[in-house]
Order: sequence, then structure tokens, then C-alpha cells
Amino acid sequence: MKTLKSYLFAALCLLSGGICTLGAQEKTTTAGVPVVTLNNGVEMPRFGLGTFMQPSDEVCEQSCLTALKAGYRHIDTAHAYYDEAGVGRAVKESGIPREEIWITSKLWPTEYGEGKTLKAIDEMLKRMQLDYIDLLYVH
Repeated sequence: MKTLKSYLFAALCLLSGGICTLGAQEKTTTAGVPVVTLNNGVEMPRFGLGTFMQPSDEVCEQSCLTALKAGYRHIDTAHAYYDEAGVGRAVKESGIPREEIWITSKLWPTEYGEGKTLKAIDEMLKRMQLDYIDLLYVH
């Protein structure tokens, strides 16, 4: 029996003119979060918690811990948000292996350029107390 979801998927495929396969298995993280495969073959969790406008590092830490406990495996932060330390503490406190949590961050325009960018990345890692960032954007 076809579900409404499969009919909607088929309709979207027809409308978009795309070639689609019904019944394809979507990959998920160990926590059941759907992932998207990037052009380089790396899998990134589709859903994540954005930390912009958190009132403090402490609130951010609790928000991240709550999201991680609920199954989220992607956290988006930035130097400009002033909450990176809270993100890092939550990652460590969660007990979830670091390689199962995707961290996205961003560099501020004043951090672009020779002699600035690598230093800014090192400082970002130090603030989060992490060894690596999975995805880094320019803000």
C-alpha cells in the first residue's frame, strides 16, 4: 500500500522533472537523524541546533545538551555569537563521541586574511576546547 508520503514524493518528482526512486532508503546517524552526503562524500546531519541569540554561554550549553539528548547531532555556532565555550562544554558533557557530533562554525570578516585566519581558527578551537570543526563558513 502506498503512503501519502510516497504519492507526494512522486508528485514532486514529476513537477520538478527529476528522476526519482521511490522507496529509497535515507541514511541516518546512529541517533536516527537523516544525513545529507556532501560533494566530498562526507555525511552531515540534516537537522541541527543554531545557537545564535543565546543569552549566555551557560544557556547555550544547556540548550545544546538538551538538543543532543533529544537526538540532534549538528550544532551551528560562530565566534560572533559569543557562545562557543558553551557549545564545547555541551559536546564534552554529553558523553556522545565527538565524531558523532557535527560542529559548524563561522569566521567573522575581521578574521579573514593572511596571518589572521589560521590564528582565528586556533582560537575558536581553544574556546570550544575541541580538536576540530566539521564545517567552517565565512560570515
